[in-house]
Amino acid sequence: MATLRSSSHILVFPFPAQGHIIPLLDFTHRLALAATDIDLTITVLVTPKNLPFLTQLLAAHPRIQPLVLPFPPHPSIPSAVENLKDLPQRCLPALMHTLGQLYHPLLSWFQSHPSPPSAIVSDMFLGWTQRLASRVGAKHIVFSPSGAMALSILYSLWMELPRLDDPRDQTAVVSFDKLPNCPKYPWWKISGLYRACVEGDPAMEFIKDIFHANIQSWGLVVNSFNQLERPYFDHLKRVMGCDRVWAVGPLLPLHDHDDLSVAVHRGGSSSVPLDHLLTWLDACEDGEVVYVCFGSQVVLTNDQMAGVASGLEKSGVRFIWSIKEPSVGHVEAYYGMIPNGFEDRVANNGLVIRGWAPQVAILSHRAVGAFLTHCGWNSVLEAVVAGVTMLTWPFGADQFVDQILLVEELKVGKKACEGPQTVPNPEELARVLAESVSREKGVERKGVMELRKAALEAVREGGSSAQDMEEMVKQLFCMQA
Repeated sequence: MATLRSSSHILVFPFPAQGHIIPLLDFTHRLALAATDIDLTITVLVTPKNLPFLTQLLAAHPRIQPLVLPFPPHPSIPSAVENLKDLPQRCLPALMHTLGQLYHPLLSWFQSHPSPPSAIVSDMFLGWTQRLASRVGAKHIVFSPSGAMALSILYSLWMELPRLDDPRDQTAVVSFDKLPNCPKYPWWKISGLYRACVEGDPAMEFIKDIFHANIQSWGLVVNSFNQLERPYFDHLKRVMGCDRVWAVGPLLPLHDHDDLSVAVHRGGSSSVPLDHLLTWLDACEDGEVVYVCFGSQVVLTNDQMAGVASGLEKSGVRFIWSIKEPSVGHVEAYYGMIPNGFEDRVANNGLVIRGWAPQVAILSHRAVGAFLTHCGWNSVLEAVVAGVTMLTWPFGADQFVDQILLVEELKVGKKACEGPQTVPNPEELARVLAESVSREKGVERKGVMELRKAALEAVREGGSSAQDMEEMVKQLFCMQA
């Protein structure tokens, strides 16, 4: 007979990128709430500049405590930078490799702690912690901020190691015949992390070992829900060789999703105060606003900015456009510039936000009917929960996989553009934007509303994600009598 431990301690280790750290902290919050019958201590490991991400979580849960370790040095990463937000995407392998240097400081912490953790929950980019967990006798759980389909593709890449016969042929197709629906992608749409490594990045072997270690881990937690990706969860269980694969999403912010003030400061400051934003939205009709945002990483070239601006202007739709300004690795003269006079010309229809946008609040508002998105998984889930149609423009990472899931398999999105270098055709973009908020919204609107209902049911008491969370807690903290 198995009973729950009376007390326990776990270590949570997020990867320092906004799209990774925020959902893992939301999971940590849910885990603390689900383990109320246990005297549970949770330690969250961060480097110094990422400590502010924990502010809200630490205030909500006295049992959660930070562990701050110095960010290891690396020749290609500036000393002032500790997260992917301020680095070009090409630095991802270097950042992953650098964080591996925390193995020995973390081992020393385990060995000196009076009550060391019995489990480690770490981001999928930190798979080397599986080796650490084995050494200290702890269970290792992988947390995936990506969906089950994207993770299935990623695992297949690192197990099968496909390569190009002709490195110049970026259109060569890679088939994933062992996966549900047998997806196929041209090489240029494959994970940029994988392509960089097999094309000669020195971190190749280290990163390959990360994903192999993930597959060998005790368990896997995915920020998704069964009704959204059931075939891919079944596939991941076969890959892992066990049933300890839990769909616990969509992971929502600490407060109720219907509170429009949630998540305002989750990623940074905004140029538009929340009360002004909500007042502007309140003056709009239901479903007439298009929200445009490409996540925390993507910075558009000036040509792309001009294409989007022209499409918005020609469409005549009401819109909110969240713009990420250039950071390390961008030449400001070529990136992120709004065309001269654009904001004056669209002042009656549009609102431009520079910096962080309170995305959950925006998508949740009744006035927002469509979302032009890069298809990052957090944005996908937030749009699903809000019941907003997605207009897809993937740039890289898992976003091309998410586009296929949304447009071809689930039919809750429409293609607007694709590719990191593509400049949208303003007339075509204008047509897609206008149709997305017209009175005849089509099958995508109906489909996303059905998914919204399924998502909210999944996280309610007795729902599939709530049950998976309960089952994970039972197995993680069980003690054989």
